[in-house]
Amino acid sequence: MSEVNALVAHQDAEGSIALKHEIVDLSFLPDGDVQIAVEYSGINYKDALAITPRGGVARGYPLIPGIDVAGTVTASTSSDFAVGDRVVAHGYDIGTGRHGGYADTARYPAEYLVKLDELTTAEAAAIGTAGFTAAMSVNAIRAAGVQQADGPILVTGATGGVGSVSVDLLAGLGYEVIASTGKSEAHDWLMALGATQVIGRLPAEGEKVRPLGKSQWAGVVDSVGGDTLAYALSTLNYGGTAAISGLARSADLPTTVMPFILRGVTLAGIDSVQLPIGARRDVWRQLGGELKPRHLREITKDVSVLDAPETLRTIVGGGVTGRTRVVVHDGF
Repeated sequence: MSEVNALVAHQDAEGSIALKHEIVDLSFLPDGDVQIAVEYSGINYKDALAITPRGGVARGYPLIPGIDVAGTVTASTSSDFAVGDRVVAHGYDIGTGRHGGYADTARYPAEYLVKLDELTTAEAAAIGTAGFTAAMSVNAIRAAGVQQADGPILVTGATGGVGSVSVDLLAGLGYEVIASTGKSEAHDWLMALGATQVIGRLPAEGEKVRPLGKSQWAGVVDSVGGDTLAYALSTLNYGGTAAISGLARSADLPTTVMPFILRGVTLAGIDSVQLPIGARRDVWRQLGGELKPRHLREITKDVSVLDAPETLRTIVGGGVTGRTRVVVHDGF
């Protein structure tokens, strides 16, 4: 096959970005050890930023977006991967500087890829970057020694991809989970995922973020940032850990050093982009085993790849709940 069906983003002289279906030559893809028949991708906040003027993530255009790639190997010069292997790829420059998953074919270096043993490609794409980040966040809290008996874990932005999978994983491990969201209609859904309690956005309207508030949580999974994270830090228990991975609300952190020096709390940064491949493969093994989300089907909805542009327009405004898997095979 010498032709590739793809969604390609182009930027014009005025800075506007258009994402449209094109048929390109295989040479349009960068060189790589392994060629993949892409079956699924995903919808992530970063994918939306890649097609947003001044979004700050795309390194140049034309670009095939899609930071999640799951499919089957069709050609390989690497001894680590054989034709027919199920694989997943994400992170590094995929979908931002190197063509991503919104195409029926992709090509990557072998050191970008994770072989799937326990998971199907559909399950891996449903988990995606967001679920992987959730697993890293949960692991950070566990590595800090936070036990189930130490108190509840707060999950902010709980209806998002990272948040919803975090609720599922933490509850499955026996933690008491407090889910924070501004979407009142998602209350029952979050409870079904395992949340013990669902509360509104933090801080509550009119509530002041104090340097130190009342201790409430043993740990925090935050993908929101801004005053939400500041509030969470100020209300962590002594020795608590906040695993942070996003800035959906703000990149600012209007806080003081007091939670850190008076309560010994830890701010654990979570980055799934540059994580070395060995550690990446270890987390995926966990996601196929003890950390496999219990409610992946309830968390995930599918869209065809040709419908991805419309869905991407809604995610920036918070209009997407859970994980959205992009069906690429048979989608063009």
